[in-house]
Amino acid sequence: MATRPIGIIMNGVTGRMGTNQHLVRSIAAIRKAGGMPLGNGDVLLPDPILVGRNEYKVRALAEAHGISRWSTDLAACLANPDDTIYFDAQTTLRRADSVRAAIAAGKHVYCEKPSADTLEEALDLARRAEAAGVKHGVVQDKLFLPGLLKLKR
Repeated sequence: MATRPIGIIMNGVTGRMGTNQHLVRSIAAIRKAGGMPLGNGDVLLPDPILVGRNEYKVRALAEAHGISRWSTDLAACLANPDDTIYFDAQTTLRRADSVRAAIAAGKHVYCEKPSADTLEEALDLARRAEAAGVKHGVVQDKLFLPGLLKLKR
């Protein structure tokens, strides 16, 4: 049994959704629980680096949640081969360029919805990810809320 760290670049988590839903309730909670057990007995432990435009905000958020890594330099983060996943919770207007850069760096991508400002740009990102052979996905948590399922019926 071994603990296997997994490096995750978390961009834009100083906003409400990024902080509460993705950092506090997900990544920080998994870390606090000691990681996620795998079928072979190993434990997968998220090792996030928080990225943002405002040094004060991103550093304070990292310190508040016991995360040692933070940065305002996305390009440097994308260059680190130990960080294999890129997560984006920035505003929609900022997202596509960063996701494109992450794909070009060979990172697996997971991002808030929508993935881009236009359908054409979203399709371009999906095609780039497919061509690069990286896993990619968009948060779709709201699609399965009871009220939306009832409305769909």
